[in-house]
Amino acid sequence: MKCIYTSSRSCTVLLDPEGKYQARKAYALTLNGQPIGREDRSVFSLFDLWPDTRYELKAQAEGEAAETVVFQTAKEFCTLNVRSFGAAGDGIHDDTSAIQAAILCCPEGGRVLIPAGTYPTGPLFLKSHMTLEIKKNAVLSLKTDRSAFPVLPGTTRTVDETGEYLLGTWEGNPLKCFAGALTGIDVKDVRIIGQGTVDGCASRDNWWDRPKEMRGAYRGRLLFLERCNDITVQGITFKNSPSWNLHPYFSRDLSFFNVTVQAPAVSPNTDGFDPESCRGIRMYGTVFSVGDDCIAIKSGKIYMGMKYQTPCQDIEIAWCGMLDGHGGVTVGSEMAGGVKNVRVHHCLMRGNDRGLRIKTRRGRGKYAVVDDIRFEDVLMQDVKAPLIVNSMYYCDPDGKTPYVQSREKQPVDDTTPTVGSIAFERVEAAGCSACVGYVLGLPERPIKHLTLRDCAFSFREDAQPMVPAMADGVETCVKRGLILRNVDQLTLERVKITGISGPEVERFEI
Repeated sequence: MKCIYTSSRSCTVLLDPEGKYQARKAYALTLNGQPIGREDRSVFSLFDLWPDTRYELKAQAEGEAAETVVFQTAKEFCTLNVRSFGAAGDGIHDDTSAIQAAILCCPEGGRVLIPAGTYPTGPLFLKSHMTLEIKKNAVLSLKTDRSAFPVLPGTTRTVDETGEYLLGTWEGNPLKCFAGALTGIDVKDVRIIGQGTVDGCASRDNWWDRPKEMRGAYRGRLLFLERCNDITVQGITFKNSPSWNLHPYFSRDLSFFNVTVQAPAVSPNTDGFDPESCRGIRMYGTVFSVGDDCIAIKSGKIYMGMKYQTPCQDIEIAWCGMLDGHGGVTVGSEMAGGVKNVRVHHCLMRGNDRGLRIKTRRGRGKYAVVDDIRFEDVLMQDVKAPLIVNSMYYCDPDGKTPYVQSREKQPVDDTTPTVGSIAFERVEAAGCSACVGYVLGLPERPIKHLTLRDCAFSFREDAQPMVPAMADGVETCVKRGLILRNVDQLTLERVKITGISGPEVERFEI
């Protein structure tokens, strides 16, 4: 057991390093000698602490010796309660200006407190060196009238006409979008903590109606961070987002602890977490249940990739729960700047269509390099296809053209993407349906290296057929093994597959 993060009012503790999202046992907890309940998550957070105070946390599982960790909370300058600025929190009055005023008035090292209540708001803009605490039973309830939302322009030309200033973005291109419920632009040293909720209030009656149309601007997010640094989000529940839930963009050193992200299964493009061209991310103890991919790691389409050449890299996702959603952890498809050094470990995936899903295509460009993706100590339950690598993903208006979908070798040029090393180690997947994996490389640039080591896959008796990869000509699969098309190096060590019909490995070169 160890403390991995403290703020002035909270801390996050790694209780069971060998657990998945849930710890292997439940633990009785005491804080400074006082019982505070039981915990069965591997990573959990404590709130309502006092600043600049020493705490001793003790955890004990039945039949085991107690473990103790000592931590000191950070100092805090002052607290500004949004009620003092005129926020009503009654679910009726528009509290946007009152909360924004509290944020703008917050001094360095201060805290903005949102106490219990329902606060109808438009987008709120963060500032540096502050803590925003949304208390338990407090709800930021996002308005749905588009006319009340600021628009972030996609690009603004610099005065000398040689550069551009980025703000709005939509699916990998610099396009105008509405500001997020919580928006940070060029801010640093910010903590968003608490047991409260940010509710996007999206439904088929508003944001999810005709979701691909740009009406005024493209749909916003619940948390949008652009060019931000040193941001921590802890404990907050995000739900019913207009589009992607959490979207950091060209940002660094980001931490997410015990966050909850929720959206109905039928909600359009409600990805849980979409870091784009970011570096240095920790995502611990977060649980997802959404209408699209739980996590989708991105770096833009070819304009952004070729111009800024900024990969998404150095990412650790651990002790998380990906429940439902199209993909557990996805790379792409907007990854023209590349995705590198991603480690997913000690996670639970349950009910997803796909576990690890890589989506790329011709036209993403020479900087679209996916490499060093590691999937370790993961438990999958009822995931239909644990591993999908698709180099012919049929997205975008030209996605089904011969240029993207041709099975013949094409010239290798500045538009050709690369998939390097992908590894599955100590992965247990029970209740599979379609196949162990479907790997479709480009004939002109095959997948460089795929590794499966110390893994076990088993299939449902009542498995239903499914098309595992979204590319032309991919066959419907049921109870099949590992299907490989255009893979250079394959390493299989101690891999057990049960319940399939046919060979464990089907390898083809196109």
